[in-house]
Amino acid sequence: MESVSVFTVIMFVLTTIATLWLFYIASNENKKVVVAILIWGLIVGVLGVLGFYEKLGEVPPRFVFLLGPVTLFVLLLFITKNGRRFIDSLDIKWLTLLHVVRLPVEVVLHSIFLSGLIPVYMTFEGYNFDIVSGITAPIVYYLIFVKKILGNRFLLFWNFACLALLLNILTIAVLSAQTPFQKLAFDQPNVGVTYFPFVWLPTIIVPIVLLSHLASIRKLLRLKN
Repeated sequence: MESVSVFTVIMFVLTTIATLWLFYIASNENKKVVVAILIWGLIVGVLGVLGFYEKLGEVPPRFVFLLGPVTLFVLLLFITKNGRRFIDSLDIKWLTLLHVVRLPVEVVLHSIFLSGLIPVYMTFEGYNFDIVSGITAPIVYYLIFVKKILGNRFLLFWNFACLALLLNILTIAVLSAQTPFQKLAFDQPNVGVTYFPFVWLPTIIVPIVLLSHLASIRKLLRLKN
């Protein structure tokens, strides 16, 4: 971690805060949601500082605890009545604009790669094209919700396309991690997200981005029926 610049760390922390703030607005300023995420972020942060996620040879692999709990929670929201009620209360305009945070995330990932903590596959120099989502998010927001040039059909297509980009980088990240399932990047594996504060990428930013896509898609599909 000594090789990571202070600027990169600050940029990532600010990106995490921006993600949380945009989701807070999208949730109609639901303070309970923010408090819950802050508590979760504090727990993950402490574990990151203590090196919990860095330990190898554990069963199950510690990397599982970065993505597993939050992924299950997102899925749980869609199968429970209260969860679906919360999802349907989210503001699709802010859910769309929220994806702008994926642009600085890609800048941070590239910096972490240069520090030797993740493989090139996880950057825009490799197979990670998620930067497209961050660049297009404010454009799509403007054309659909401000100028009203494009409609819900395009927004649905954009959400599906950007969701595919997200799943692509998640797959690469998992296959590059030092677990029994590693298939990529044995010379420079994905260890960066096991360090603090980058543990917040898979535990806070990615789940919020994933939920934003799934919630938007659900809303748009229901509008078509």
